[in-house]
Parts: sequence; structure tokens; C-alpha cells
Amino acid sequence: MILDTLKNKEQYASLHPRFKAVFDYIDTHDLASMELGRHDIDGDNIFVMVQELELRPYEQARLELHRKYIDIQLVLRGKEEVFGWSEKKDCLTAETEFDEAKDIQLFTDKPQCFYAVREGQFSILFPEDGHAPMLGEGVVKKCIFKILL
Repeated sequence: MILDTLKNKEQYASLHPRFKAVFDYIDTHDLASMELGRHDIDGDNIFVMVQELELRPYEQARLELHRKYIDIQLVLRGKEEVFGWSEKKDCLTAETEFDEAKDIQLFTDKPQCFYAVREGQFSILFPEDGHAPMLGEGVVKKCIFKILL
């Protein structure tokens, strides 16, 4: 898991061959005014989901794991979004079976820690990062960039 601000995004462009394309897209698009839903950048290799969500109480945290995609989650508008986090090895109590089509499995284990992502900040979540997004109070508009491994 990585948490940082957009001003430092170039430090992460070399971590994966597709990260530079994501950061270039961020630089060349007005993300805050984009319509909600999926927007393809490079087909199923890189796409972004633009969402506006009502955040949930911490007690409703559900850790999720992905197998095929890395997430880069970016808060566009709203005070902050809180994420729960745990290592994959600590995601033991499955709430759902793995959904191959959606690349997700949910777990009811309590997150090891919580961290806030504020407007203009992003979190990079790899398949070994169990994460529980959408926690806190209020509404946020965000982008979830999905990067195929």
C-alpha cells in the first residue's frame, strides 16, 4: 500500500509499466468533471471508475482483495475517505467467494489499521493489500484506476 499526494506521483511511475499512462491521464483530464462510470484508457489493461459515494461507518468495513488488478484510488472531492488495511495473509474470514468477473473477494476480518486519503491524495493498492474503502462521513467523488497486472 502506498499513500501520497499527486505532486509526488512521478516517483511511482516506474513501479509498473502501466503506471505512467495512469499519471499522464490524470495530468491531461479534468477528472472532477468526468461523468460517473467506467472510462477506458487502454481497454481492460487500464480503465478508471469515477464514483460518487456516501461513506460508511467503520463498523461496516469489509476488506477486499483483487487478483488481477492494482488499484490507484484518488479522492477528487470531499473531506476525506478512510480506508481499512490488512495484509493479504490476515484476510482469513471470507464473506464471499472470489468473483472472477469483478476481480474481488470480501472478508469480514477487522482491518489492522485505518488511514485517510484526502482530496488530491491517492492510494496504490496491490493484490497483497486487503483494503476496506468507503469509510468515514459524508460524500466523496473519487477515481479508481484499475491496472492489469
